[in-house]
Amino acid sequence: MNRRLAWMAVCLALSAIGSFIKLPTFVGSIALDSAPALVAAAILGPRAGAAVAGLGHLISAVVGGWPLGPFHWLVALEMAGLGALFAVLHQRGWKIGSAAAFFIGNALLAPLPLVGSFGWPFVLAVIPPLSAAALVNVLIALAVAPAVARLMAKAGAPHA
Repeated sequence: MNRRLAWMAVCLALSAIGSFIKLPTFVGSIALDSAPALVAAAILGPRAGAAVAGLGHLISAVVGGWPLGPFHWLVALEMAGLGALFAVLHQRGWKIGSAAAFFIGNALLAPLPLVGSFGWPFVLAVIPPLSAAALVNVLIALAVAPAVARLMAKAGAPHA
């Protein structure tokens, strides 16, 4: 349990670092904070992936100046759900499917609840930078996760 918690903390710290790597856009919370969460999801399972993804988004939102106000709590829940979904699909061996589900969920479905408060122009404008960030985050995670899994196996750390 302690090693799992330590690996989760490392992933959350890396997510916090990624939250400082912003994509140039009008929404200051779009960043590379999801890749470590997806690695946590792939290696440690759905609960860890959800925790790191949700908390990672909140850190990114704070770093970015909390541009969507209280909607960031909703986005954090969405990110937690996407992190858990990624983990479940990835653990079933559906690596490409998990990547596609995360991409579609993050870039296209997650912004939809914002239509009521911010309108369609905002949502349509945020989709391109969200798509770019989701793609980069998922590609980093898919590239790094196998090496992290080997490292964890060498260290004798339990994984999902």
